[in-house]
Amino acid sequence: MYTPPFSISAKSINLIAEISSSLERYTLRMEQSDALLLRRVNRIKTIRGSLAIEGNTLTEAQVTAILEGKHIIAPLREIQEVRNAIKTYDRFSEWNPLSKTDMLEAHRLMMEGLIDEAGLFRHGGVGVFAGTEVIHLAPPADRVPFLIQDLLEWLEKSEDHPLVKSSVFHYEFEFIHPFADGNGRMGRLWQTLILSRWKPVFTYVPVETMVYAHQAEYYQAINSSTDRNDAGVFVEFLLRVILESLELHRVKVTPEDAPEVTPGVERLLQSFIGNEALSRQDLQKRLGLADEKNFRQNYLLPALAFGFIEMTIPDKPNSKNQKYRKTLIR
Repeated sequence: MYTPPFSISAKSINLIAEISSSLERYTLRMEQSDALLLRRVNRIKTIRGSLAIEGNTLTEAQVTAILEGKHIIAPLREIQEVRNAIKTYDRFSEWNPLSKTDMLEAHRLMMEGLIDEAGLFRHGGVGVFAGTEVIHLAPPADRVPFLIQDLLEWLEKSEDHPLVKSSVFHYEFEFIHPFADGNGRMGRLWQTLILSRWKPVFTYVPVETMVYAHQAEYYQAINSSTDRNDAGVFVEFLLRVILESLELHRVKVTPEDAPEVTPGVERLLQSFIGNEALSRQDLQKRLGLADEKNFRQNYLLPALAFGFIEMTIPDKPNSKNQKYRKTLIR
């Protein structure tokens, strides 16, 4: 049987213990009176976060409007992506994570109307690029069905902890890159599906929101694991993200569907005056923060992930002219 190469660090073991403890609190939270609302809000966060990682610029409010059947003004492709994701997650409970047939059907729904090969494994070569540089060249197309079958068989027979093997599966899936497009959103969907068969509450844990908040680290972890031929780096990253998601998204939801925010995000929002757009440097100056890393991790990225602020140049996130403005009046 094929066994993916991975090692488990002491940090990962500690994270598994912390996640198990946090899961108990999260499960209790989901049993409270407003649990239906919390599930709905977290599902919207999941859809918005997963698509935002792939460049979709629609906000949580716009995703909510589409879910409610309302018309919005936005690029047609981005609207189609949201509609497809809604249909896909509506079928979530029907799928078996060990089934290749279910995987292809999920991809068909997720990518319908967006690519010609929706619901089919790719027929050509594919690579991941950074500009003109090839970061990862995926295995040949004719090997994809066999590689996916091997991976599913390992998933079924592996006795590793579900948190570990779901993360290893996610990495291996991205390495194989089985589809012409949609590999990122499918990898994240399938990991959630694997985890939800272990603990059903994972159906409503919006891990994608925190992956989006740490998007650069997400790709860096994939690349580091590939360089080392060891998925351990990626596993540790995802365990940390899962723990953050459990801790951040078990708070009480208001009837207006407005998520509570951390003190850092609250301070950031209060630093804006009206509808002005500010650069990162200007925001740091207003907040009196000298450490750029602290500002990004505790202020800027969470505010972006929750949809409270938006980029003025969303298609070029690293542009030197990038500015940010509020999207939600609280």
